Order: sequence, then C-alpha cells, then structure tokens
Amino acid sequence: MKYVFVTGGVVSGLGKGIVAASLGRLLKCRGLKVAAQKFDPYMNIDPGTMNPIQHGEVYVTEDGAETDLDLGHYERFIDENLTKYSNLTSGKVFWKVLNKERNGEYDGQTVQIIPHVTNEIKRFIKKNADLTQADVMITEIGGTIGDIESQPFLEAIRQFSIEVGRKNCLFIHVCLVPFIAGSYEFKSKPTQHSVKELQSNGINPDIIITRSETDCGEKIRQKIALFCNVEEDCVIQNSTAKCLYEVPLMLHKNGLDKVVCRKFGFRKKCDLTIWKEMVKSIHSRKNKVTIALVGKYVTLHDSYLSIIEALNHASYANHVNVEIKWIDSEKVKKSTIKSLFKDVYGIIVPGGFGNRGIEGMVLTCQYAREKNIPYFGICLGMQVAVIEYARNVAKISDATSGEFSNNGSKVIDIMEDKKGKIIGGTMRLGAYPCKIKDDSIMQRAYNQELVEERHRHRYEFNNEYRKILVDKGLFISGTSPDNKIVETIEVKENKFFIGVQFHPEFKSRPNAVHPLFYHFVKCSIEKMVGENVEK
Repeated sequence: MKYVFVTGGVVSGLGKGIVAASLGRLLKCRGLKVAAQKFDPYMNIDPGTMNPIQHGEVYVTEDGAETDLDLGHYERFIDENLTKYSNLTSGKVFWKVLNKERNGEYDGQTVQIIPHVTNEIKRFIKKNADLTQADVMITEIGGTIGDIESQPFLEAIRQFSIEVGRKNCLFIHVCLVPFIAGSYEFKSKPTQHSVKELQSNGINPDIIITRSETDCGEKIRQKIALFCNVEEDCVIQNSTAKCLYEVPLMLHKNGLDKVVCRKFGFRKKCDLTIWKEMVKSIHSRKNKVTIALVGKYVTLHDSYLSIIEALNHASYANHVNVEIKWIDSEKVKKSTIKSLFKDVYGIIVPGGFGNRGIEGMVLTCQYAREKNIPYFGICLGMQVAVIEYARNVAKISDATSGEFSNNGSKVIDIMEDKKGKIIGGTMRLGAYPCKIKDDSIMQRAYNQELVEERHRHRYEFNNEYRKILVDKGLFISGTSPDNKIVETIEVKENKFFIGVQFHPEFKSRPNAVHPLFYHFVKCSIEKMVGENVEK
C-alpha cells in the first residue's frame, strides 16, 4: 500500500480536504482503489458535541462515527463509504492511551508522547489500511503547521514513513501564496517559512500545492521549488474554481496525479470522461429556482454543508440552478413570514439541537403545508412537522418535544434506550433500514421497498400519539422493518410534504443525486412554473 499525507501551512481553511478528495478522485479514475482519513488535532473525542456555528456540520459514516465535515468531501469525490477509522482526534488518541495506562497495558512504563501517543496514531493508520485494503490511502492532517496540537501527528507520520519505506510515502504540503495589491505581486516567503517549519519536524514535502485566488505564475513556482528543495513540476497551482467539482480537473491539468503516479511507480492512465461530462452539465444550467433553508445555524453555511451539496447535486440532475435563501428560524414570525417566503418555491428545514428558534420552524411547517409549498424536513425538520400537525390539525394544542419541554404532550420524545445517558456518542448513529409504504413520496422517489439511511438523533416520534395523528390524516410512509420506529411522515394532500428522521444528504453524490433531494427540487421547479403560468 502507498500512503499520501496532506498538510497545510500559513493559514487554515486553504482547502486541504478538497485537495485530498480531488487527488482521491484522480487516482480512482486511474483504476486504483483509494481510501481516505482525517486527523484532527483538537482534544474533543469527536465533533459530536461541538457547536456547528464554530466547527461546521458533523458528518456521519455508515457505521455510525461522528466525524469531521471533510469526510463528506472524501465520500462525495471518491464515492467510497468511509468508516470509524477514517477520523482521529487528539482527544480520541489520548483517551485510548490513558485507558491503556489505567488497565496496566504499558507494564509500568512512563507514558509519553513518544512512543505511546505516536504509536497509537500509527496503529490507527495501519488499522484503516488493513480494513480498506486500498492501493493508496490519503491522510489529511488538520490544522496548520506550527500548531502545538498537531506535533504528535507530524511526528507519527514521520516515523511511519521510515517504517513503511520512504518510497511508499508521499508528503503533500498545501500553502497560501498571498497577493500583495500594493506591489501587485505574489509572495513566496510565507510558503518558504511554512516548509521550513515542516522540515524542522523531520518532514520534507515531495509536492507543494500553491493556493491562491488566481494563478501565481511560473516564476513564483520555480522560486518555491528552488528554495523548498522540490522538483519544479512538483509545485502545483491550485486556484479558486467556479465550482468545487472542477478542482480535480484543474489539479489534473496542472500535473498532480501525474507526479504522484510517477513517484509511486503507477502506470495506469487517467479516464476523466464521466467527471468532465458532469462538470460540463453543471455549467450548462440556465434557469434558477429559489429554495429557503430555515435553520438555527445559518450564520455559518458549513453547518449545513452536506445539505448544500445535496441540493447542488439535485440541481445538476434537474438542469437548474438552485439559489438558497438563508433564513434564521428565530426571525420567522407571523408578522414576517409572508415577506420571508416571497418568491420561495421550496422549503427545507434541516437538523439541529435545542429549543432556540423552534417556534419559527413550526410556523414554517404550517405555512408550507397550508400554502402547498414543497417541504422537506430532515431530522429536527421532521420532528417540528409532527409538532405542527399535532397542534394545528389534530388539535393537540400543547404538542411539543421532550427535548424542548418537560410539560405538554410530547409527540416527540427521547428514545427509550437513550434515557438517562450522557450526551457524547449516545445518539442513534449510522445506517438503519427503513421499510417504505406504497403510494408515497418515499416509494416514488426510491422505487424500493427497503432502504438504508444514516441517522443522528436522540429523540423520535412518540408512538403514544401515533393512532390519533394517523386518524387525523398524518401519513406514516416509512418505518423500521418491525414497524415500531417511525422513520418518515407525509401530508398526502400536498404534492411534496415529507419529513424524514434520517439524514439523506450524507449519501448524495455529484454524479448520483439522492432521490429525495432530486424529487424535492423537481417539485419546487414545478411549483415555480405553475405559479408563473398563473401570473
């Protein structure tokens, strides 16, 4: 197996994850089996308890790991399901080391960063390698070179390259090349200093990716190659692309996969025909449809990254541009609702936690249901749809969720097996089966009787209220195979009104749109066309 380690320098947020994912796609287009993983230096065990406004969304794998959002990029680009061995944090490493120490597994040794912490990191790399049996494993090291938190990871991959043989490892360093407007020139010095910092950790980069808004120019790349001790064709330009999925094509044109294959001795040709056709189709879209995303964390769009991408994928398949109108659920009031949803032809309410902004979401559900606007509720969006229906159709005026209140009629309540447990890692996580009923949106979308979707929730539909809600017209279109857990609800009077307890956005791909997102966008387009005809 060959190993690629991707690090970043100068500033954070350079797109190391996109570089890693793009390289994975390019190598896969050469017929190689690719695996990916992300190392995050923060001390949290996983991102599951972190604020989405600070960290962005939590991405969930098939096997139920709560991971960094970059794993979403890996899955969407490489189109391979990742696992719990695809994301490692400092917190998880230290947790394992300290538990081993408490259990006496170190035979009384003094426990230290080297070798105990670094050995644990290397063990994690090898575990993922053994599990995937890939030809190439790409590992991204989070953070920026110089951060104190990332030093154990850098030391571990330095040791690892020696143990598996330097010919089997490549180090890629992604660096910002800033443009100084006053002197109208790009500057290579930050990259030189960043590489020097990396070298002080015993790692010499094989490839340097220069990150800038526009092409920094051949002379700058030659200068970086000279001062950073790499071959000239190993300094690869990475400019800002119009579309995320153009990046593999740009990096291929600039020679990234060619250099990687040369250094590893791979001789397979790269067939990007399908990917190029997809990007061409993306740029051929002309008309647009506006869809409102009503959420609690709209100040950071990365909080809903997979939903944004799933909507994009649906827009490609429907040959239309989707324009997202971001709406803070706290601002949805009876006095503002008409103006907020003016010229909106579809409404999506995503997941979230806590009671802030919930009443705005309930109002949103009511407005969508009564105005027959396509509505797509995901996780919390499904739960508030149930609450709204209970209040306004079933006349259960105090309908609520156990997450928001200890009083009232809890039409949504905590799952029985989660009661009294701590917060971290105790949700229903990962892929679970859903049995689909006939004559439903679910059936028309999937055209299957049984599907598996990824979950991340602690609260669910309360079966104590199941009969009364069904009697009042709520259609339960998807359940667990034993019919005990409600997975999806629909309002049959509307053309598209669905709430799903799972997170379908995690399984959408740019060249394989998720069926629910496809039909949601399709119905939104039909709503827009119908209203324009009436006008």
